[in-house]
Order: sequence, then structure tokens, then C-alpha cells
Amino acid sequence: MRNLYIIILLFCALPTVAQKLKKEDRAVLEHLKKHIGFLAHDSLEGRRTGTPGEAIAARYLSEQFGAIGLQPKGTQQFLQPFEVYEGRQVNTPTHLTVAGKLLELHRDFFPLPYSANASLEALPSMALHEEGMPWFVDLKETLEAAKTNPHFDLDAAILKKAQEVAAKGGTALFVYNTTPAAADIKFKAADRSDAAKIPVVYLTKDAIKKYFNDPSATLDIDLRTDIGPKNRTGTNVAGYINNNAAATLIFGAHFDHLGYGEDGGSLNASGTRLVHNGADDNASGTAALLELARMLKASGPRQFNYLFLAFSGEELGLFGSKYFTENPTIDLATASAMFNMDMVGRLNAASPTLTIGGYGTSPAWSQVLNTSGKRGVYKANMQFRFDSSGAGPSDHTSFYRKNIPVLFYFTGTHADYHKPTDDADKINYEGTLHIVKHIYSVVQQLEKTGGKIAFTPTREVQMNTASSFRVTLGIMPDYTFSGKGVRVEGTTENRPAQKAGIKAGDVIVQMGDLDISSMEKYMEALGRFNKGEKVTVTYMRGAQKLSGVVEL
Repeated sequence: MRNLYIIILLFCALPTVAQKLKKEDRAVLEHLKKHIGFLAHDSLEGRRTGTPGEAIAARYLSEQFGAIGLQPKGTQQFLQPFEVYEGRQVNTPTHLTVAGKLLELHRDFFPLPYSANASLEALPSMALHEEGMPWFVDLKETLEAAKTNPHFDLDAAILKKAQEVAAKGGTALFVYNTTPAAADIKFKAADRSDAAKIPVVYLTKDAIKKYFNDPSATLDIDLRTDIGPKNRTGTNVAGYINNNAAATLIFGAHFDHLGYGEDGGSLNASGTRLVHNGADDNASGTAALLELARMLKASGPRQFNYLFLAFSGEELGLFGSKYFTENPTIDLATASAMFNMDMVGRLNAASPTLTIGGYGTSPAWSQVLNTSGKRGVYKANMQFRFDSSGAGPSDHTSFYRKNIPVLFYFTGTHADYHKPTDDADKINYEGTLHIVKHIYSVVQQLEKTGGKIAFTPTREVQMNTASSFRVTLGIMPDYTFSGKGVRVEGTTENRPAQKAGIKAGDVIVQMGDLDISSMEKYMEALGRFNKGEKVTVTYMRGAQKLSGVVEL
């Protein structure tokens, strides 16, 4: 692995120097090429959170931080590991035998995610529903009755049936489907429904034909169900410059990407399993982070301390940055501002426009970001487009939620966004250099503020993918929430949720008759309503259960 690491580094250090740049700028440009080339190399397999490729990237960043002269500021030197809860999984002890024949897990049977964990041996008959025995239920009638119900939830119906069976003394529920139509019955890892009191197992059509073809026969069954949490470990990388100052500036960029698209989010339409290298998203911002660290270590204003954070888990829903803000390695009360760089590698050469978000999070930004005259910030030939909101689909949101002023740097989406074609040869390296120099000049301008920067809350913008649905509540979900329901991170002004009185921190648990146990269930529910419909939304505010009618 170490030899591979060295080979990649050498491969990515090929020089292409712009002749008109100053010597120090040429050095930064070459560093940017090296960093992006390394991070976006195929061998890192898209830097998916919790994979060996992400670990290689984290090690590279920690070594770069060390070489620059930063102090470790993680929990394990430069590293800060964190757990990503992925839902539930079927564990290997799970098995089912019928008359001594072992059925194949997932092909013949599988427990549903809300199944209880248990072991049992029994001699039931499919045709009899007896106390102290497993029950077998054909879903045929249930599915046929639900054909005209757009709000029908099959999992909720099965779970309700399991509760009824348990109340009548059944020891397990086996469900199957003899209708010609396929039903959406699968193990849904994201399901967070409360567990049933008994095992709940689905038998496939092939298994019914092969092992359960005589309803009157007595079956010799040995069953064990074992379902547990599924987690993986992501890693933040943190480095620090301690100038013994009262105030700290935080710089951040996420270094994770989509891998092969296993977690969703890929816009690859080819159907082929391909590496998503994420050169712009977000090797570009990570490279900029490294070069800002190098410049500020060499000659940055000493009025501030500087914290540099490379986050993982951003593509999953801001996992790394939220974990850091809940488990900071500095006192966040000393943080004056947070600068986030996410996709800064595609500055358009013909129309070089840089979007800067978070403009409204502090009254200081209108003064600091002044671009006129000799005292203005570094501009080159860039045009700036300002967005006031402090919340958005990137890691600065986690810091904005802690009442820290933020600036979010972004050069815009493009045809390669979240596709395998987002490669290093498409980066505008000189454009990225200009952005680095601009942010460095903003830091210089901040010397005039006296350290602490005032915070102001801003409007909220929607962060989920509800635009693909006919309706939306107008909430920003907390994707890191591992409890039952969907926790509201924020609400969009004048949208249904806010109008109904739903607030940040509330946990939505029901829409109409549909239980909302997870983000997946919430998205399913959105797809079942039409614009203009009124629906009662039930939510938890702490231990208090509330509800309100919203018009979608």
C-alpha cells in the first residue's frame, strides 16, 4: 500500500507551469495539480466514506498538514474518526431450515428490518394459525385490496399483522405473495420502525414452490433471526496554527466523494460501474484548503489562530462536519468565522464568476468583501455573485447552525457533476489559484475587524431532493439522525412546514396515515401526495407529540 501511495504521488506531480505567473504563484499552482491529481486518481476509487480509498486520502492530507507545519488537532493526531449509521443489516447467524434443508438467505427468505431477534424450533402447518406456533400469511388479499389506495404502506400493514399475530400467541410471522404482480418486499436497511415482538420473515415465490407447496403438511422448522445496526467509520482530518490569539478562523472542505455510486447521488446514466473521481467535487476544495494552510503558515496575519478541517461524510449528508461541531477539538466560542470551499475547480474562463454564499451571516462581510480600490480583496478578473443564506448543501451549514458566520465558495455545477467524468484534466487550475489568493486576501482584510465577527441569522434554503416530487414540506432534514422519524434541521420560509408551526429540532413521525420511520419513508410519502392536498403531519418536540394540518 505504501509503494502504491508513492507511485500515485509521483504520477500526479507532472509539471505544467503557466509562464506569466509569479514564482510563488507557480509553486501554488503546481501544488494544486499534485493534490487534485492524487485525490482524484482512479486507485482511490472515489474516496467513498469508510473505504480504503478514503483512508488513503486521509493519510495523504494528514501527511501534508504535517509537512506544512500544522499542529495535529484531531482525536488521533490529525485524524478524527466518526461513525456513520447506515441502518440495519441481517447478520450471519440468521438461518432457516425446513425438514433439515437449509434455505438460502436473500434468495429463498429474509427477515424484514422490523423483525424481532429470536430462535425457535417448531412443527407448524401453513393452514393452521395456532397459539405457540409460527403463522403463515399470504399477502394476496391485502395487496389486492390496496390496489386503489395511493397511500397504502405495505411494510406498515405487515408490521400491524405481526402485532396481531403476537397478541394471539403466534411465535413468528412468515409472509409470502401468490399474486402474479410483484410487491415491493425487500430488506430496507434504512427502515427504523419499532421492532415487532416476534420474528417477521418473507418467503420468496421460489421458496414457496420448493419448500412450502403443501399447505396441509406439518413442517419441521428451525429459525433464527439476527438483525443489528450497520455502521462504517469515516474520518475527518484536522490541523491547527496556534498564534496564541483570542479568535480562530476555520477553513473547511470535504474530501469524500461517491465511490462507485453505492450510496446514491450518482448521475451516471451508463449503467456501468465506474469510479467517481470527484476532481472538482471536492478534490479542488481540499487542494485549496492545503494551499491556504501553507500560505497562512508562512505569512498569515497573527491576529487569529487557524483551524483547517478536511471533512468526510459530506456526500452522505454533512456527517463529518456535523460530528466535528458536536465534538469540536477547539472551543467553538473562539471561532470568528468558517470558510468552506466546495467545488472551486471549474471557474469559467470565458465568464469567471465565483459564487460566495453566507454573505448575510455577518454585517462584516459587506465591508470585508469590498472589491474596489487598492484596499479591496484580491479579485483578478473574477466576478462575484453573492448569496446571503448561511445554510446550503455543504459543510458550512453545520457551523452556521452553531451561530458562526460563514462564507461558502463555489464555482458552479457542470455537466460532469456527480458523474465519473469529473476528472482532474478538466480543472481550471489557474482559476483555483485565484480563489485561494482571494480567500487569503479576505483573511488579511479581517485583521481590521479586531478579531470577533458579529453573527446574523439568514433565510433558509431547501437542501433535500424534494424538487423531484410533486410536493414538498419545505424542510431541511438532518441526515445524520439515527432515531425513528425525520429530524428537522431547518425550515424554508413560507413553505408548508413553517406555516404549520414545525421548527428545527422537531422529529416528523407521521404524514396522514403513513408512518415516517426514516428518511426513506419520508421520501416515499412525498411521492404519494399531490399539490394542494391537505395532510395532518405528526411530529415530536422533545417528549411532546404535536400535529398540524399542512397544505402541500
